[in-house]
Amino acid sequence: MASKFWTQGGDSDTEDEDSEYDEQEESATVETTSATPVNKYYSGHASGSDDSDGQRRVVRRIKDKRFDEMTATVDQMKNAMKINDWVSLQESFEKINKQLGKVMRVTESDKPPNLYIKALVNLEDFLNQALANKEAKKKMSSSNAKALNSMKQKLKKNNKLYEDLINLCREKPELFEEKVDDQEPEDDDEDEETDDDPETQSEGSEDDEETGKDDAEAGTGWEKMLSKKDKMMDKQFKDPSQITWDTVNKKFKEIIAARGKKGTGRMELVEQLTFLTRVAKTPAQKLEILFSVVSAMFDVNQSLSGHMPLNVWKQCVKNLLDILDVLTQYPNIVVDDMVEIDENETQKGADFDGTIRIWGNLVAFVERVDVEYFKSLQVIDPHTREYVERLKDEPMFLVLAQNVQEYLERVGDYKGASKVALKLVELVYYKPQEVYNAMMRLAEQDNGGDAEETKGVEENRGPPAFVATPEVVPRKPTFPENSRSLMDELVSLIYKSGDERTKARAMLCDIYHHAIFDEFSTSRDLLLMSHLQDSVQHMDISTQILFNRAMAQLGLCAFRAGLVTEAHNCLSELYSAGRVKELLAQGVSQSRYHEKTPEQERLERRRQMPYHMHINLELLEAVHLSCAMLLEVPNLAANVHDAKRKVISKNFRRLLEVSERQTFTGPPENVRDHVMAATRALRQGDFDKAFNFINSLDVWRLLRNKDTVLEMLKAKIKEEALRTYLFTYSSSYDSLSLDHLSKMFDLSEAQTRSIVSKMMINEELHASWDQPTECIVFNDVEHTRLQALAFQFTEKLAILAENNERAFEARVGGVGSEGLPLRRKDGQDYAAGGGGRWQDFSFNQGRQGSSGGRTGYNAGGGRSSGFISSGFSRDRQVRSGGSGRAYQGSNARGGHNDGSGRMVNLNRGVRT
Repeated sequence: MASKFWTQGGDSDTEDEDSEYDEQEESATVETTSATPVNKYYSGHASGSDDSDGQRRVVRRIKDKRFDEMTATVDQMKNAMKINDWVSLQESFEKINKQLGKVMRVTESDKPPNLYIKALVNLEDFLNQALANKEAKKKMSSSNAKALNSMKQKLKKNNKLYEDLINLCREKPELFEEKVDDQEPEDDDEDEETDDDPETQSEGSEDDEETGKDDAEAGTGWEKMLSKKDKMMDKQFKDPSQITWDTVNKKFKEIIAARGKKGTGRMELVEQLTFLTRVAKTPAQKLEILFSVVSAMFDVNQSLSGHMPLNVWKQCVKNLLDILDVLTQYPNIVVDDMVEIDENETQKGADFDGTIRIWGNLVAFVERVDVEYFKSLQVIDPHTREYVERLKDEPMFLVLAQNVQEYLERVGDYKGASKVALKLVELVYYKPQEVYNAMMRLAEQDNGGDAEETKGVEENRGPPAFVATPEVVPRKPTFPENSRSLMDELVSLIYKSGDERTKARAMLCDIYHHAIFDEFSTSRDLLLMSHLQDSVQHMDISTQILFNRAMAQLGLCAFRAGLVTEAHNCLSELYSAGRVKELLAQGVSQSRYHEKTPEQERLERRRQMPYHMHINLELLEAVHLSCAMLLEVPNLAANVHDAKRKVISKNFRRLLEVSERQTFTGPPENVRDHVMAATRALRQGDFDKAFNFINSLDVWRLLRNKDTVLEMLKAKIKEEALRTYLFTYSSSYDSLSLDHLSKMFDLSEAQTRSIVSKMMINEELHASWDQPTECIVFNDVEHTRLQALAFQFTEKLAILAENNERAFEARVGGVGSEGLPLRRKDGQDYAAGGGGRWQDFSFNQGRQGSSGGRTGYNAGGGRSSGFISSGFSRDRQVRSGGSGRAYQGSNARGGHNDGSGRMVNLNRGVRT
């Protein structure tokens, strides 16, 4: 029950205790003065011990303590007046006003104490003197003068509340002097009685030993000092024969009515309700009170940023297990939160055969317990021992969730069981098999010592429980051999009975779990079949964070499997905005362009993931940039004339541009520097140097199969170095030996042949194999700089023509069929030179008088094609850059009756 402090073994018998402490408050402060310093912390037997002869215990009432605090503040104000320190006076004034509320609560009086009124009078007089002395005011420092002006306003406003008492104090100050010294003399007599000799306390402790209230085994002679309300409950429920259901129910309603009211102690409420569970007359009544105990425990912490105290959390889990014991022992009791419950429902005893309905929601309680556990891990410093100790409480929550899930399945509430199963999934999905095995070993350890100790403390007072509840549900969780089996069992239940949000979160957790087991194909198929990527933007933020975490882990899984393109696709969106920390809820990102309000920052901090669930951001960045390097370096070499034509990774390009602009490049320090240095080496064909830069990163040690991944990475770097070399220098060769190429890049001939053949098939390399000599024969079909510029010119003209067409349609109000521009409707092609190759264009698209084609440049390879697209053949001339020739479309207008062949010149209006 509610105990605020301990005193040495008993002061007197029970009747004397009641009379002595009736006027005292709920708590007091104990001070121990010791004549012998050696015995200061010694707690021997209270009767006849030589070691305790020099000790004298002093009990100070809470009233005296509050008055002493106010007296000390008044003394500080007097000292500040002597040195004219208005800054200190302002602080003391605010402090004494706070102390006033405490004093008035303790004394239960509506009138402020005389000491406070006299202090206000003195302060007002001193303020008037300071304001009258203008010369002294001018010499004050700025802070002192500011405090003086502030005090002038505050004191004037404050003194209006006590104007009558201040006037009375000015008229008759002697009345206030007397009341300060002679307040409640009867209580002082009580204090004198309390400060008795230790021998008297020894006698009292012997009496208490006879009544069995001491700790007989320890023999220390200490007992709980009960508050006034606790002693009233003890007196009320002292005789078990007088305790009835009505008595307990009446007291229960009184305690519940006081819940949430000002001045009601939250922990005291919990302790009183816990006491009532022992005197409950029926199982249903005990269950009803237990539900109220758990609800009251959740009220102990009312801050959204704080968390429930750890001992309260553990006791809350124990109470929920007791609830499950009662529900399992009495199957006719049904918990429901949707039906109006009869007030006398709990009066039905254990022998009642019908259904007894009790209000409660086990699923909501389990979810709240999980939230409090999650919040505690957010708040506790992860680098301390306390965080590790807190993680050891996981099996407590696991056993609770498993028992609740089994009970809900037994009663047929599969929707609620799926929600509890989701909590278990969210506790397991991020754990590799090694961590799962450690959790299993921790759960197998016997941790019943704390429970026995708690049980002994609870039962040290009050009558034995009227409704005995044996431990029916297990107190240890059960685990399959591997986490995959547990996940399959839980997600199957969720997919079958859960709601949409529960299913989505379970699917994301399942994808994450498959990814950490290197099952990329399974994870990818689950993601694509669920279509979560299409609807995740409409879900809540916590689910979006879980989606981001699953995509990050999927990218790491693809990288470990050697799938560079897939890994880059998974990670590119996370890095596109530069807010990886925020997207993964692993930190609060600060942006100089966007300031967050305090409320936004608080909400973001509440969403943060606990430290042990983090994905290492350095490893993620190393994987992302390595994949981007392997894709972008050959791409840059293939599009040397138009590097911006095809961008695979904007983030990588931006970092590369910043690196190239640096005048001096020092040795690499972080992940980005290492990857940029490797990129520069790879562009020059030095694959060994590039791999050494990548291999020197310490972050690879976080990979479970580090050596295998690095070997894969080295092979990929060799392959991309070969591709880059061929893109860059193919125009300088007529032929190249396969053997020479293989030795140059330390690849086998089969690998080299495979890479070169793929480039030929994809038309990235214009060459062919000479089988007898095993050489690559290159075809000179590469574009000159002039030809590349001409292709860009045609593309820009195509865009300009389409914009003109749309402007004309907007002006005259005409739109082609199905909302397409008129030129598109005619089936004409606006793309020119797509894919970086010569293309043949046909002009026979149903127009009258159209020509059969145009003759372009004849490249060295003997291939000829037109280079102006048909989109420019209608009613206009297009000059070829540098050729000096003009191409004119033939009778393009003749076959069109809709008048859509006219082109709009935005500067001169409509041409006719």
